[in-house]
Amino acid sequence: MFKPKAIAVDIDGTITDRRRALNLRAVEALRRLKIPVILATGNVPCFAKAVAKVIGVSDIVICENGGVVRFSYDGEDIILGNKEKCLKALEELKKHFSVELLDFEYRKSEVCMRRNFDIQRAREILKDFDVKLLDSGFAYHIADKKVSKGGALEFIAKHLKVEAKDFAVIGDSENDIEMFEVAGFRIAVANADQRLKELADLITPSNDGDGVVEALEFLGLI
Repeated sequence: MFKPKAIAVDIDGTITDRRRALNLRAVEALRRLKIPVILATGNVPCFAKAVAKVIGVSDIVICENGGVVRFSYDGEDIILGNKEKCLKALEELKKHFSVELLDFEYRKSEVCMRRNFDIQRAREILKDFDVKLLDSGFAYHIADKKVSKGGALEFIAKHLKVEAKDFAVIGDSENDIEMFEVAGFRIAVANADQRLKELADLITPSNDGDGVVEALEFLGLI
């Protein structure tokens, strides 16, 4: 049985449902853990910090799909991604689509957009830009190619003096793929993207937060 030294868990679609309501069973389970719990999200730092505070887990968060990390609630955001690259790509997309921006003023490393255009066509348009276009299931994100949740997890692991392979990770969408690739044990909740399920060591029987509880039970952590 894999015994993790820390857990990294996605937020939207993993500990929340499609309406972004927190699963209280998952919250209670995460609070009981005796190892660090890192929240890893495509959302902005202020959101991630607030959720970490409400849940009562570690203040360490991965935000903006790995473009920003923070080690304490009152600490500074460490920006790993280059937003300028994303803004150049955004200008190109605007020539082809009617783009609706989300949380633009709060994002420090990427650009977030509503899911109202053809992402595959957009990826083809941006193929020569030094960015990637991600689908979190809730929004599209233009992110610096060099950053990912996986890279941010390795960055945090080094700070905690453990290896990324010492982490168990739980997620639901394609922006969790790189995190799955570096972790020691990978868990996809039942509502996860098919590509993520193919990488998973465990697929939970239940969706989102109920799946998180099942994952923690399987690992013997609760």
